[in-house]
This record gives sequence, structure tokens and C-alpha cells, in this order.
Amino acid sequence: MQELPDCLYEGKQPALITPSSPTPSHILYLSNLDDHHFLRFSIKYLYLFQKSLCSLTLKDSLSRVLVDYYPFAGRIKVSDDKTKLEVDCNGKGAVFAEAFMDITCQEFLEISRKPNKSWRKLLFKVQAPGFLDIPPLVIQVTHLRCGGMIICTAINHCLCDGIGTSQFLHAWAHANTTNVPLPIQPFHSRRMLKPRDPPHVTHSHPGFTRTTVDKNSTTFDVCKYLQSQPIVPTTLTFTPSLILRLKKTCAPSLECTTFEVLAAHTWCSWARSLDLPLTMQVKLLFSVNVRKKLTPELPHGYYGNGFVLACAESKVQDLVSGNIYHAVKLIQDAKVRITDEYVRSTIDLLEDKTVKTDVSSSLVISQWGRLGLEELDFGGGKPMYMGSLTSDIYCLFLPEAGNCDAIRVQVSLPEDVLRRLECYMVQFLDEKGKIEAKTFA
Repeated sequence: MQELPDCLYEGKQPALITPSSPTPSHILYLSNLDDHHFLRFSIKYLYLFQKSLCSLTLKDSLSRVLVDYYPFAGRIKVSDDKTKLEVDCNGKGAVFAEAFMDITCQEFLEISRKPNKSWRKLLFKVQAPGFLDIPPLVIQVTHLRCGGMIICTAINHCLCDGIGTSQFLHAWAHANTTNVPLPIQPFHSRRMLKPRDPPHVTHSHPGFTRTTVDKNSTTFDVCKYLQSQPIVPTTLTFTPSLILRLKKTCAPSLECTTFEVLAAHTWCSWARSLDLPLTMQVKLLFSVNVRKKLTPELPHGYYGNGFVLACAESKVQDLVSGNIYHAVKLIQDAKVRITDEYVRSTIDLLEDKTVKTDVSSSLVISQWGRLGLEELDFGGGKPMYMGSLTSDIYCLFLPEAGNCDAIRVQVSLPEDVLRRLECYMVQFLDEKGKIEAKTFA
């Protein structure tokens, strides 16, 4: 795999961008949906733009937008009682680095037909003792030889979800092109998602487990198996026509969404590619937006994690039959279970700090489509490419720049497993369709 050239930094890098006017100074409470261990990482985006913009202008607009999004200028810390994370809204600033890379937009696209480890060069590495010591917002703008630019962002997941990241990035782009007030004002308080007193867990939550380890357990841990080996990425693109053909493979016919059918197909292909025991129970975990499922609904612009993980479960033998009907139904049933009471029960469950997300036998799918991420425009046009800076064993459904109805399925697996996955993912197609799916591996 060809590597990108190194970034060239000039002067003192990086800079800290502080809010352009005074902001509230207080400790921001994080809900149990924000601070549980599964979200203690940064969401890292990569954007390629054909036209470079002045970094001074981008810094100025970022400074102005941080007035409304002031927690990003703060620092995450452990609460005094050591039980939770919280944000010290102290206005210290977001990290902003500027660099040059001797490459053109087209060369980048050619080298990077699939996720590339050398992409990490495009985001300034903050030297810090641990994750919590890294500022919650890190940005690098890299200017290219052709006059294009790449913007990479690392946004702490404890502060917001995918909807929130899109809301912030569009707010920054809005501030870069106009002085008109933001169309959506962020609502930072998470108090409406506090646990009940006492906590009252009323539902079963198969997507979670406790951290106590059973040393006598003989259950195969898929996650540990995958992480113990070198992994390589792949990306498969599903156009609307391919999605329609996939829906037609469901027998008996079933009305379903694009996400439901593609998630079912990916889950079944994943189970087949791993060659798991037929009687083994496996799970699919996927995020469900709960902003409008709660009573009362979360306020417009709610700026925190407003999702829970839905969980579908099945024996492997029911997923590898070649018919995705069973998996689609399980996904639909899992979505229906997400009610106001289910969310409240989840929040109460997470008061128990021994509870963690169960990834031992799970495929986790994160949906980045339908968030408007590919529509971002800082004034020089929409991106030529948009995606994740890194690739992992967790599966991403990504938007396709220039084709908002297409979905790119991205995942990293051991090479032998990956080859089988690619085969199963396009097995329902004829040769013409397999070419259309753009298997870049």
C-alpha cells in the first residue's frame, strides 16, 4: 500500500483557538449515554476539498462558532467523586494545526482508494498522558500542491454523537461563509437524561454485559480474535439500484428500509466469513436516535449523545442460510423495542459501572449516512471525498460524496476473513453488479 508523504509544519504548531467572546465557565454534567466506556474515543473525519481556503479565515470562524459550542474549548475530567466524566468549560481552546503535503487531490484519491494507515499523518498527534488529557476538539488543515485542502477533525464522542458532529461542522462552515446567526442553537444541558433515583432497570439489555470475567467460560470471543491479528480495510459501495436488488432477495418479501436490508446483509456476510459454530449466538449492535422517542422529546439542537444501541441476536445457523429475511426481521424488532421506558432503563442500567457494551460476539454498525456530512461546504464547494480517518473492526455505513443515495460499507478484518466477506457481500449480484459495487481491496 502506497503511503502518503509527510506533512510539513511551519512555525509554532499547533495553535489553541479560543472562543471569540466570553463563554460560560462551569462544570457540564455528562449523561450516562455520554460517559460510558464504549464512547471514550474520538470520531475522526477526513474531508478532501478541491479548493483550499485561508487558514486565518477558518481559525476566525472556528473562534466565533466556539462561543456557542463552548464545551469544545473546555477539557474533560473525572468528577470529584471519581464516578463520572464531566466537562470543565474553561475556554482553554480547541487544537488547530496547519500543514502542507506535497500531493494533489487526484493523487490522494488514487493512493487512497481504500482506508490507508498513512492517513493518520493528516491529523496532528497531541502528546498527552491519556485520552482524557487530549482536548475534545482537534483539527488539522492540510494544504495540497494542487491548491486543494484536507480537513481532518477529531471530536470527542463523550460530548456528542454523529448528529452532533454534523451539527457542529455545519455550524463552523456556516460561520465561515456568513455572519448570520446559526440556524440551530446547541442545547448543552443533559439533565433531562439523568438516571432515576433509585435506578430502575425495567428491560433486558442484551447489548450489555458486566465486566466480571468467567475464567471457565469456553465461549469464543470474536472481538479478541479479530484484534489479535493484523487487519486490513475494505470498502464496498452500494448504489440505490444495488440496494433495490438486495431487497428483492428477501423472501418472503418484506417492506424494509435501506439501513435494515444492508445491515442484515452485512451481518449475515460477516457471520459467514468468520466460519463460526452454527449454534453460536451472535449479536448486531447499531445506534438508534432517541431524540424523538423520549417523553418529552429532547429539545431541538440537543447537544449530547442522543442514541442508544439496539441489539439483534441470532444463532449463526439462522444467518448463513442465504436468505436475509430472518435478519431483517430481527433488526426491525430491535428498533421497535427502543421506547422512552427502554431508554430510561438503559440510563439506569449504566449507573452500574461494571456494565459495559458486549462486543465479544457482536458486529457493531455505525450509520454515518443521512447526517449531511457529505454536504459540508466552507465556501469553496462540497467535498470530493468524505470518510473516516481510521478503519476498525467496527463497521461504518458512510455517505458517498456526490451521490447522497449511495452507501459505502467500510470495515477492517484479518485478510483471509476479509476476502470471504467481500465475496459474500456481492454474491447476490451478477458480474455487472459486482463491478458496480466497486470492491476496493
